[in-house]
Amino acid sequence: MAQLQLGLDTFGDVTVDLAGDRESFATTLQHVVAEGVLADELGIDFIGVGEHHRADFAVSAPEVVLAAIAASTKRIRLGSAVTVMSSDDPVRVFQRFATLDGLSNGRAEVILGRGSFTESFPLFGYQLDDYEALFEEKVELFSLLRGEGAVSWHGALRPALVDQDVFPKTASGALPTWLGVGGSPESVVRAARYGFGLMLAIIGGRPERFAQYVDLFERAQAHFEVSNLPVGVHSPGYVADTDEQAMEELWPHFRDMHARIGAERGWAPMTIEQFRASVGPQGSLYAGSPETVAQKIAKTAKALRLTRFDLKYSAGTLPHDKLMRSIELYGTTVLPRVRELLAE
Repeated sequence: MAQLQLGLDTFGDVTVDLAGDRESFATTLQHVVAEGVLADELGIDFIGVGEHHRADFAVSAPEVVLAAIAASTKRIRLGSAVTVMSSDDPVRVFQRFATLDGLSNGRAEVILGRGSFTESFPLFGYQLDDYEALFEEKVELFSLLRGEGAVSWHGALRPALVDQDVFPKTASGALPTWLGVGGSPESVVRAARYGFGLMLAIIGGRPERFAQYVDLFERAQAHFEVSNLPVGVHSPGYVADTDEQAMEELWPHFRDMHARIGAERGWAPMTIEQFRASVGPQGSLYAGSPETVAQKIAKTAKALRLTRFDLKYSAGTLPHDKLMRSIELYGTTVLPRVRELLAE
């Protein structure tokens, strides 16, 4: 197995300050940049910034935030987590990430997905009835744009392109692209068909149950005559000095975030027993001491034959200083320990 890449993801969750007061969008955005700079200094491989269009998240334009991080970093790879392709334009997405690629000396990646929310549909004038068709059409067009040559394409929901060149080009001629998948076999096959990496969003249940999707991805690659496409996992987590401290600090913010989103979706409130089960050895919440988190990441990496693991380190209103300490422990202790465990 090649060395596992270890990254971080954030949605730019709007946090509270030390007094418990909600911070501004501007402050949250500046904090995300500082978190990305720290990740680079610690040798973390990747930082992904998610796109949302709602009051509890500050980031609606990930590429702008990533460009700010790029200006103050040297080596960390920069990507979305995810770009909501259904309600965006593939040409503009390619142009923005190709621009980021140029500004960062070739460190840009894009993770395409449907996203977890639907606010972007009315915001940009799209119909939810076209949910599936929009995603399929736009992903198909983006796959052609990745070739960085003139593109001719025709669809039902976007104007056609006829021998159209798109600029800027990337220096390498190939923008690394992943497809975010939450559990749809059709999306797994789609990723292989277009030559994208597979990024599995595992936010509940046993991570090992996703092994069937990794197997399917490998079979689909053989069918489409491609190979060695990367497999990644995005899962939430939090690192503190001890297991008890991690649970104590994370629980109220994680509970409130779940309740806020759950109120919109008809979920029952999360119980402390459910939280503990998610944090436990069979759950998909990677929270605890550095050793606990490292053991759990290594176990998932082996079970799913991963290329990369991204820890979604932001958690609702969890304060910036706690996030910075979590990143510090992830970079200084979790990363080397995971690689040690995988080398055994």
